[in-house]
Amino acid sequence: MVQIERNPTRSVRIGTVTIGAEHPIAVQSMTATQTQDIDATVAQVLDLERAGADVVRIAVDSSKDAAAIAEIRQQTQANLAIDLQENYRLAEKVAPHVEKLRYNPGHLYHHEREKPWREKVAYIAQVAKDNDCAIRIGVNCGSVDPDKRDKYPADNSISPMIESAVEHCQTLDDLGFTRYCVSLKDSDPQKVIEVNTRFAAERPDVPLHLGVTEAGLPPDGVIKTRIAFEQLVSRGIGDTIRVSLTVPNDRKHEEIEAGRAILEDIRQGRVRSVVDYGLQTLNIISCPSCSRVENEAFVELAQDVKQMSQYAADHAITIAVMGCRVNGPGETDDADLGLWCGPNYVNLKKGEETLGQYPYDAILPRLKQELDQLIAQKAQ
Repeated sequence: MVQIERNPTRSVRIGTVTIGAEHPIAVQSMTATQTQDIDATVAQVLDLERAGADVVRIAVDSSKDAAAIAEIRQQTQANLAIDLQENYRLAEKVAPHVEKLRYNPGHLYHHEREKPWREKVAYIAQVAKDNDCAIRIGVNCGSVDPDKRDKYPADNSISPMIESAVEHCQTLDDLGFTRYCVSLKDSDPQKVIEVNTRFAAERPDVPLHLGVTEAGLPPDGVIKTRIAFEQLVSRGIGDTIRVSLTVPNDRKHEEIEAGRAILEDIRQGRVRSVVDYGLQTLNIISCPSCSRVENEAFVELAQDVKQMSQYAADHAITIAVMGCRVNGPGETDDADLGLWCGPNYVNLKKGEETLGQYPYDAILPRLKQELDQLIAQKAQ
């Protein structure tokens, strides 16, 4: 068994689980049900808990979602983390019922835009303190703080993420709130490795939540995540993990199983060679099926895109399939071709250019047309 020396991060308690320092690496997942469907959400929380989830995250985007959390809390003892979407003020409604609050620095600009973001962070920190909650600062490649993003060239997505995370850490420190961790996620495992390595060098005391966002369908999604986790955990970086997979609701527990399998392989020294994503091969990324998805046809679409595009396997083209309007528009910008799914239509993009909206049953041939054109252009 490989003895891995962990980074000396501080301890952060999340309900009955503590991450950081000498504590075992915790494994998390996120529900993919509609939060207001209480029975379905509770069933999934219990399923994830049975699979060994240390923490289960649920998205909250409205007052009705927040009200549902109170009832969900009555039906499970799991450690619950709440994903505050664009309305940070929902924190006070959900905090009494959960163990952790997650906010995205980039999303703090969406409500009460005239109010400084530091005031909003101070509010969240006070709510967390009053309700015995931990906090996760969740920095995401597709929704970076605009003030940080605009300071750097468009091809430098990592520096603004790090600067944003470090600034928010310092803000919480100045407020006297240190019960927090940080996540810095991207769909490219190499960027996940770089951004977390650089952040850990700057703030080695802060526990890190590791994940490759939009890792995609298994087994590819597991492999992409394994690439990042092997490189980071083997260097002592990472205190809690989540494997984000595009799977149907009844298979969501596979995220927990995959995460524990990767950690065990690392402990046993069964580390696979790292895949070089600079090779001339097709790369399909798709986001995990979470409660932000507004049409469950997204999962089937992701599978169909993978099958349809196999003829392009030897071409260095990235296709992104995103399930919601929250992160989808931004996180498809870096793909050669991108799809982000709404309730009734799929939005097709070529890089940052929007090509149009198409019904779910009409998007595949339209995507193939663009894929064929792209292959022809690259061959010239």
